[in-house]
Amino acid sequence: MNNEENGPLDNTAKLRQVGGTGGGLTFRRLQIFWAVANASSLTRASKQIGLAQPTVSQQIASLEDIVGMPLFERRSNSLELTEAGRQLMRYVQKVLESMQSLEDGLGAIGDGSRRTLRLAGLNSILRVLVPTAMEALHKKFSEIDYDIHESAPAEVIEMLYARRINLGLISSNSIAPASAGFEQIHICTDPYVLAVPSDLDLSGVTDPSRDLSANDQDVLFRSIQFAFGTQHSRRVQAWYDGLMPGNRPFAQARSFEVAIGMVRAGLGICLAPAMSCVVGDRVIDGVRLYRVDFPARDVVALLPKQYLRQELYSCLIDELGAAGRTYAPPPASETPPFLLKPTPEFDPAS
Repeated sequence: MNNEENGPLDNTAKLRQVGGTGGGLTFRRLQIFWAVANASSLTRASKQIGLAQPTVSQQIASLEDIVGMPLFERRSNSLELTEAGRQLMRYVQKVLESMQSLEDGLGAIGDGSRRTLRLAGLNSILRVLVPTAMEALHKKFSEIDYDIHESAPAEVIEMLYARRINLGLISSNSIAPASAGFEQIHICTDPYVLAVPSDLDLSGVTDPSRDLSANDQDVLFRSIQFAFGTQHSRRVQAWYDGLMPGNRPFAQARSFEVAIGMVRAGLGICLAPAMSCVVGDRVIDGVRLYRVDFPARDVVALLPKQYLRQELYSCLIDELGAAGRTYAPPPASETPPFLLKPTPEFDPAS
């Protein structure tokens, strides 16, 4: 990888060199190249595919030796494909798509019918949307098996890059531009609510310091937050700081369900997506919900672009969308008066 200007990739020269460098054009090497190209970063790509950064760098260098010219050039803090890299990317995309089609068909070769759909996503999204979609899909594809993983957004992206899953279900604000290698399809919108212990009544509260007991104030000003990523955490904290000056982060959790469990125990409050606050169609016992002015969660499906050309996956997306359209957020009380102030503007650069 360097900053030299490169001419077009000579296919004949490339083919002559394929067997001349240790390992040649291995499938794993092509996967690594694809991941780096989409992540625009060795660091991000190494995390996504589960390899050490020096290993990723070495594999890219070997591939450049095979091709005979640089595939990336460094621009500021990112890597960009050279003209040779862009041409190679077109070949690699076709190879990966062909391999994925082969893998998808292996189940049918074995017994003539069975296939496995591998999904991963946030617990709340899986609980609320997937069972309904599965029920509808089963009527059309009764031979399908399912392998479902409850995973954090970063893990979902890693599993997609590593081809351990076919589709991920996450919030669009939890993914980086590195996910541009996948198709992103809107499924539904999930509003945020303020979850508080059931015995903390905020109805009619205009001034917490005057209208609440000392104990209730203590609970109100302890926030339990989901470790979602730096920018999301800053946005949430900016909301607390703007509307409840003096609040303090009490705990960070790796799932909204754990955070809501702490709220039930009376340990604090949580700004959470409505889906994470329900079991079936009922609000979790021990929790009271209030409407708030906070950007809703955009639930999306992520999958390799070539899957949309397959009937199974296009039907799955359709059924997930149908489940999303029928999703009704749980009942929540009106916004407490002290939270009716204009929501502070969030500056991502701050």
